[in-house]
Amino acid sequence: MLGPLVLDLGFLDAALCAVIGSILGSMGTAYMSTWGPQSGNRTMIVARYFMGFYPSKIPCLLNIVIMLGYGTIDCIIGGQILSAVADGTMSVIVGIVIVALITWAVATFGMFAFHLYERWAWVPQLLVLFVLFGSAGPKFDTTIASKGDPTTINANRLSFFSLCLSAPISWAAASADYYVYYPENTTKYKTFAMTLTGLVLSFSIVTILGVGLASGTFNNSAWASANKVSSGALILAGYEGLGGFGKFCGVVVALGVIANNIPGTYSSALGIQVLGRYGFKIPRWACTTVIAAIYTTCALGGRNNLFEIFENFLALMGYWLTIFVCIVLEEHLLFRRKRGFEWDAWNERSRLPIGLAALTAFLVGWAGAIISMSQAWYVSPLAKMIGEKGADLGIWVGCAWTLITFPPLRWAELTAVGR
Repeated sequence: MLGPLVLDLGFLDAALCAVIGSILGSMGTAYMSTWGPQSGNRTMIVARYFMGFYPSKIPCLLNIVIMLGYGTIDCIIGGQILSAVADGTMSVIVGIVIVALITWAVATFGMFAFHLYERWAWVPQLLVLFVLFGSAGPKFDTTIASKGDPTTINANRLSFFSLCLSAPISWAAASADYYVYYPENTTKYKTFAMTLTGLVLSFSIVTILGVGLASGTFNNSAWASANKVSSGALILAGYEGLGGFGKFCGVVVALGVIANNIPGTYSSALGIQVLGRYGFKIPRWACTTVIAAIYTTCALGGRNNLFEIFENFLALMGYWLTIFVCIVLEEHLLFRRKRGFEWDAWNERSRLPIGLAALTAFLVGWAGAIISMSQAWYVSPLAKMIGEKGADLGIWVGCAWTLITFPPLRWAELTAVGR
């Protein structure tokens, strides 16, 4: 929804940026998922082979922040939808608590419950999204055009494209978690292909729906009024005319938000366990409870500021994740093609990289992102040079600086230390 409503993009521009951005971001997550079967380790354990034992704790901590952010967003959206379905008789607060409790219950019972729920949950969710296309699609305003001079439009396109890329790649820091029980001989291309297919289809469907619903608010007063209430109310307005069945569909959409929230809660609990020396001693159910309590509290406090949370949070997470994936790619392709990995050394610091090269390249990339970022609360000098509102160049400058600095630093580290 942010493309038309916040960045003044037309339907075609926003839809193209959303789909292509989703494809590119999904490729990064699909690549990271391939490490699950061959290593048998969670993503943040695999990170030790690329970032080093101690530096890998930084992406581990950032991954926990990502999942807390997504938990907050999902609870707000789910709570808004449930409140809209109840015609306001249920407050958003109650809806948020319901979403959080169901998420906590499934995530706490572990991988078996998680796989069982996720195996079937997508079917009714996909069906109600198709119903939404049929019900709301005729009211999408595909004629709205992007606003501003050519430079400003291009800047807004880049910003929205980067935002749409950030959404699927935010799962790159956890994607291997869900494949650790796959056979070790599972081919990489199969893991990559099925992950990419699932992510691209799911993100493309919901982002196009979001763009369409946002476009309808410009000429449909009922949708505009619903959007002023909440994004959840706008989604339910898309089912207008279907009566009780439309409300039922809204409940299923809310359950879909829960299905999206469960993997993040599960992975963030694992992140706590691998973050510190004593993390393994903490029961996972306790970690899950703490995570759920934190994002529920954040959702309750930020329930009236969803767009601001979504826009600023996603972009910031996209910066470090794309930088991290660049380091993994270069270590894999340039330095590990012949040497391979000793996957049994995951907890032996003397057999893992020191990580100084990766840490330095990571920080250099972050510096590049900071001097070129464009957010509601800060527009860098470099970003201000493009368009009226600035263009978010953070991902692109950050990745470029990391890709340039990591190879020579890693070569020097291997020459001096040997690991």
